[in-house]
Amino acid sequence: MKALVAAFLAVAWLNLPLSAAEAPPNFAIHDAPKPVPEVRFENGDGEARTLADFRGRVVLLNVWATWCVPCREEMPTLDRLQAKLGGPNFEVVALSIDRAGPNVVREFFAEIGIENIALHIDASGKALFGLGIVGLPATLLINREGEEIGRLIGPAEWDSPEMIEFIRSTITDD
Repeated sequence: MKALVAAFLAVAWLNLPLSAAEAPPNFAIHDAPKPVPEVRFENGDGEARTLADFRGRVVLLNVWATWCVPCREEMPTLDRLQAKLGGPNFEVVALSIDRAGPNVVREFFAEIGIENIALHIDASGKALFGLGIVGLPATLLINREGEEIGRLIGPAEWDSPEMIEFIRSTITDD
């Protein structure tokens, strides 16, 4: 009987959803939040923005470009994540570094049907250096105070049940 109970508990434990402390594979969570440098960019209307504009909510900052194949492939999953969890407590901020400007991003969004993510662009590419990003796509998870709590370099399936549960737990734990 003890073996049966132990087996049941082991199976139940393996099927528990991820918690904020258990990030999905390749998502590096920091031991302590790290300051995020001021990053300047523009929204789709050409208005100046910074990450400080998003304080008070958890932000998933995805730095990408239309010429980056893995970035293009993951963008629909980010859009679905924003549709599912976006609101006053959470926002996906997809920051394009396309030097060609916002029109190329607008065209790409229209081409693949992006409806839930706002257009943000840093045509100067300075965000890459300021954030210490060496490859695309790169995604930073930022807490309500504007501090980086983790990052993932490379593409991800942002709308997978595991990722949604992880992000949701981060929003509620933050």
